[in-house]
Amino acid sequence: MRLTWAVVAGLLLGIGAAWWLARESPGDSARKRQRAEQAAASNAEDARPVLYRWRDASGALQITDTPPKGRKYERIDKEPVSGIVVDNRRGE
Repeated sequence: MRLTWAVVAGLLLGIGAAWWLARESPGDSARKRQRAEQAAASNAEDARPVLYRWRDASGALQITDTPPKGRKYERIDKEPVSGIVVDNRRGE
């Protein structure tokens, strides 16, 4: 009988220790959520279509879909900012 109680007590202690080590504290959840949001924002930034504006050796403005090597460039969005309406009517 004592052996049965010892086994049950050992199992309960083992389960309790496993639960304690596997639990997440509130700070861990917040940090994980923040890292996930940052990763999603980074992926969204990389997935947006962009163009690159730069000047070549003669000073001419170039706009390409790949960044130039060894030159300064400006990254510009292909899509207009939300709230800007693109309309092809003129002077109506």
